[in-house]
Order: sequence, then C-alpha cells, then structure tokens
Amino acid sequence: MFSLSSFQPQQMIVPLNQLIGALHSLKNTATASVQTLHKDFSPEHTAHAKEPNASLRELGVSDIRGSHLDELLDRLLPTLGSEEPPAIPSVWRTSHVSAHSFFHNKHGFAHTRFFGSPVFHRQNHRPLRDVCTELQFLPLWIQSRDFKTLRPKSRKTASGDDVPTESDPYTPAFIKGFLTREKGVEAHSLDQLTKSRNLPQNQEETFKLGFSEGFMRSQAYTQKTQDSLRRTRFVLLVLLLLGIYGLSRSPFLSVRFRTTSGLDSAIDPIQMKNVTFEHVKGVEEAKNELQDVVEFLRNPHKFTVLGGKLPKGILLIGPPGTGKTLLARAVAGEADVPFYYASGSEFDEMFVGVGASRIRNLFKEAKANAPCVIFIDELDSVGGKRIESPMHPYSRQTINQLLAEMDGFKPNEGVIVIGATNFAEALDNALVRPGRFDMQVTVPRPDIKGRTEILNWYLNKIKVDSEVEPEIIARGTVGFTGAELENLVNQAALKAAMEGKEMVGMKDLEFAKDKILMGPERRSVVIDKKNKTITAYHESGHAIVAYYTKDAMPINKATIMPRGPTLGHVSLLPENDRWSETRAQLLAQMDVSMGGRVAEELIFGDDFITTGASSDFDGATKIANLMVTRFGMSDKLGVMTYGDVSKQSPETQAAIEQEVRILLKDSYERAKILLKKYKKEHEKLADALLRYETLDAKEIQLVLEGKPLDH
Repeated sequence: MFSLSSFQPQQMIVPLNQLIGALHSLKNTATASVQTLHKDFSPEHTAHAKEPNASLRELGVSDIRGSHLDELLDRLLPTLGSEEPPAIPSVWRTSHVSAHSFFHNKHGFAHTRFFGSPVFHRQNHRPLRDVCTELQFLPLWIQSRDFKTLRPKSRKTASGDDVPTESDPYTPAFIKGFLTREKGVEAHSLDQLTKSRNLPQNQEETFKLGFSEGFMRSQAYTQKTQDSLRRTRFVLLVLLLLGIYGLSRSPFLSVRFRTTSGLDSAIDPIQMKNVTFEHVKGVEEAKNELQDVVEFLRNPHKFTVLGGKLPKGILLIGPPGTGKTLLARAVAGEADVPFYYASGSEFDEMFVGVGASRIRNLFKEAKANAPCVIFIDELDSVGGKRIESPMHPYSRQTINQLLAEMDGFKPNEGVIVIGATNFAEALDNALVRPGRFDMQVTVPRPDIKGRTEILNWYLNKIKVDSEVEPEIIARGTVGFTGAELENLVNQAALKAAMEGKEMVGMKDLEFAKDKILMGPERRSVVIDKKNKTITAYHESGHAIVAYYTKDAMPINKATIMPRGPTLGHVSLLPENDRWSETRAQLLAQMDVSMGGRVAEELIFGDDFITTGASSDFDGATKIANLMVTRFGMSDKLGVMTYGDVSKQSPETQAAIEQEVRILLKDSYERAKILLKKYKKEHEKLADALLRYETLDAKEIQLVLEGKPLDH
C-alpha cells in the first residue's frame, strides 16, 4: 500500500487518489509499457538515465493547468539531459522485507551489480514496484509494509526540517494522553504547591482554603465509602454462610454432610416410666392382650423354660385416634425397658440404601440393649406391598431389610417390635405372617362403657360441675374415639372460660358435642318469623313422633338454632350401644324421619311444604332399601340379599322399588296419624321452641306434660 505525506511548505501536494489512478493506469497498459521503460533505462543508469515514457493522463494530472503544472513537473521529474545523478541524497526508504529478491534482503543492494544475471528472483514479477523503484529521486514516502507502527512526534523530510506527524487514528485517545502527559513538579507541602502554581498573593489564601475544604470532603467521602464497603462485605459474608447452611440442609447436598447412622431415637431410647396401663381407657380387650407381652419382657425365662419362644412382633390395628400409640408406650412403661420410637416415614428416603441402613442400625442398637421394645408407627408407609416398578427399582430394599431383621438368618431374641397402622390391607403378606408379627391386636372404637371411662378420665383434669353426667354425653357420642372425646372436653372447657364460668357445666359439654357433630352455631344468620315458625313445627313434629313411638330412641335435645347446614335438629340418644336392630326399631326410625314433612303438611297445607325434609327422606329411603335388599324384611322378595340392584333383572328391580315405596308410604301414614292425635302437644312444643330455641329432654317432657319451664 502506498501513502502520500506532505511535502515541504513550498511544495504542492498531489492528491493520493490521482497517484493511485496513475499507478493503476500503468498497470493496465500491461507489460509493454514496462518493457519500454526497461529499454530506456540501461543497467549503468538504473535510477536517472531517461524520463519515463508516461503521459499526463496516465499519471492522473491532466486536470492541473498552467504554472502549477510546470512547477509540479519540475519537482517530480528529473532534468533532461542530465548524465550525472542528482547531488541530493535519495529520500526513498525501502524496507528490506519488501525487496524483490533474497539477496537484496540480506545485503541491502541488488545482486545484478556483481553477477550480471538475476539470481533468487521472486516468481511473481511486479512491474509497478519496478517503476516506483526507478523513481528514487521523488520526495515521497512509501509505506512498504502491510502493518502500521507508532510514529514519532516529528520526522525529517527531504529538506531536513522536522514536520509534526499526523494524528494516528489507530491509537486510542486515553493511551495518547497517557503517553504525552507531562510530569508535573512534585510538591511535599501546601506552600510548595502554592508556589508551583504561581498564584498572586491575594489568591493564595483562597486557594489554601479551597484545597483544605476539598481535602476534608474527600476524607469524609473516603470514610463513608469504606464504611459502606465494610457493611457490604459483612452482609455478603452472612448471605454466603446462610447459603452454605441452606445447601447443607438440602436433600441433594445434605448426603455429603450427614451420615446414615440410623435414627436419632434409636441412639437415645426413651424411658416410659410415667405411662402405664392405668392411662389407657376404653380398650380393655387390647390391654389384656398386651399384658402377656409385658410378662414376656419382665420374666422371659418363665416362658422359655418350656421351650417356647418370645413373640417377635405385635401389630396394633384400628381407626385413627383409638390409642394405639398410647398402648405401645404403656407396654414399655409397664415392662420398664428401653423404648425405641420410629415413624414409618423416617425410613423412606430418596437415596438408595438409606432406609435399609437405618433399619440395620436401629435393630443393632436395640439388640445391644435387649430386652427392649421397638415401636414403628404408621407401619404401612414402610411395610407396604412390594410391587415391580421400573421407576423405583430399589424401593423394596427397606422392607426387605425389615423382614430380614425380624425373622432372618440371624437371631433376634429379646427385641419385640410393635407396629401400628390404620390401613392393614396395604401391608405386605410376608410382614404379617407368624414369625414376624405373631400377634394382631385390634383396637376398636370404644363402646358406651369405654366412652364413659374416657370422659371421666379427662373430666378429672378440669374443673367440672357436680351436675355433669358423663353417661349422657357418652350416649350421644356414638362412634367417637378417645382423641375425639378428649377434644370434646377441651372444647367445653374453652367455652366455659370464654363465658367467664368457674366450672364446666353440662350445657358446655352439649355445646361442644353439637359443635363437633354439626358445626358451630350460626347466630349471625337472620331468619324471618315465617321460616322460623316452619322450622319450629318441623322439629317439634320429629320430637312428637319420637316421644310417642314405642320403639324409637329417647330424645336428647331439640333446637331451632342454625348450626352447620341445618336450620334445626332433634338429637336422639340410644340407652345402650345397638349391636343389632329389630324391624320395629327400623320402622320407628323411619316414622321419626317422616314426622317433619307430615307436620308441615298438617299445619301449613300441601302448598306450603318446604325442602327441609330432603335429608330426612334420604335416611328413611336408605333404611327401607336395606330392609328389602340386605335384611330380608320383605314378604314379597323373601330372605334374599341383592348386592347390586342395578345388575338385577328389570322385574327384580321393579319389585324392589315397589317394596321400598310401600314401606315409605306406610311410615308416612303412621306419622300422620300420630301427629293428628297429639295436635295440642305438637303446638305447645313448637311454641316453646320459638320462645327458648333449645330444649333438652327434661324440658321437652315438662312441656308435653303441660308444666311450666324454669327459665
């Protein structure tokens, strides 16, 4: 690449594009013009023999006219007829790297001077370079290299004058400023700095004052920046520590920091000295079964002397809240042995082999402290049925390890495993076989006797009125477990405390029972007088039929206070738990259910009956269906059961429907006859409900007998 720099001030500047155009014109003339030039220049006069044979158009200077053209030609072209080379030194500078032969690169001059013929010439001959080489006397600079370097601040031209170089567009401005920056005078004090500035005397004090203020502000800003950086470092350090702690607790990284040494409860057994069978109420049969286990633990030689073996496992089966965990604690407390507690979910891990390792460590620790009790709650989560799953090929390792520990090749003497579950159907068959869980103890819901014992146990822990009758509460809580009865007593105590009472009364217990069974009271519901009257006659109709029907259950309470989804209800209490029911008792329940709709029809007419009897009809229809299809209480269909009515023949389905319809119609007619007979009592009871909203069994009896109420 060629570049044109400026001449001396008195010289004319030739545009670069014109020179490039001239060179391209010379190139396009092909080799003929170059050969002509070679002929004109002899070897003896290589640089100045003749003027090149080139026209003004070819040189690109045809646009220059007049004296400027003559002056340019005089400066560019040598003088005609000059036999000697010019006296001025050559200003052409050619890099050795850019020479046309290796010899010239090495020695700095052409080899043709000594050998006469070219040697080691380049294969590609460049005519343009030859032309430019011959014009050595032109005051031009040629960039022969293909890269640029930093130029000095000034350079010498052909005349020897220093000319400032042009600004380098390739060097960034900040580097130029850094390279050209002059180093100032160093000042070691404020006075020296003031003198170096050459300030007037009247401005020196102002300069010193401004300098001091700037210095103080700079110090304050630096201190503030350092404090901010210090706080930032502290916050980042805290966040880093929290992040490391969080990662260590995550399930993906915690395996690196946690050893699977077993369960914490297995390392530290629990001593259950404060829990005995006296704390367990309502499950006498289960307590009797576990008494034998306590004897095994207290005196094992008593049973092994005859060749028998201690049981290895006891499985407690029952609904939630019946006291299975409490029974296991009572066993450990009665036997006074170490008690190892574990939940089935603690063995379940996402890492392969962790659950099995915990089982091994648990039994290893238990065997070292035998005799002892291992209690595994929610056994179905670890001992469920084994299935073949390609998604979880190692999911069976935990239960396999449990099976091997309970009854495997190694003996397991002195360790009794108690498992508890409310989903026994999900357990693996190999786990519940004899030799692993030898005994299965059912822990049912308590009966009326058990509920009374449980209520007495929890009522003794609070302040109770002497008039409280736990038997009545027990009669009205059919199906309640021990946990639900404990919640009932707690709810009653909270209700009494909110009302500022000193003791818990019977009404508080009734309130808690109704709240658990039917939901909280809806006192904010605004019911108009008409709907309230209909509700009062509806509920009093149920109560009248129940009171005057021989085989119906005794009335406990009647209320028109909205609670849950209902606007009122009548609760009936059986005298004892019914294990079976007679046909007369079932028909009486149907009659009581029909009493509400019959009362609305008799008092308000057929056009003003309401939808409040829908749930009553559901209960009555269910009883009638069971009597026909399950209990064999239909004369037409006989003593035959029908499991799925929809799969029966159309004739059988029609017969079942006809029998159910007859039972419901007869029940409706009996309730209507009864309410017509006791119309006055019906009206008295409805008025009392409208006035008092809630009536218990004694108050209902007083109203029906025509006696006043003590309210």
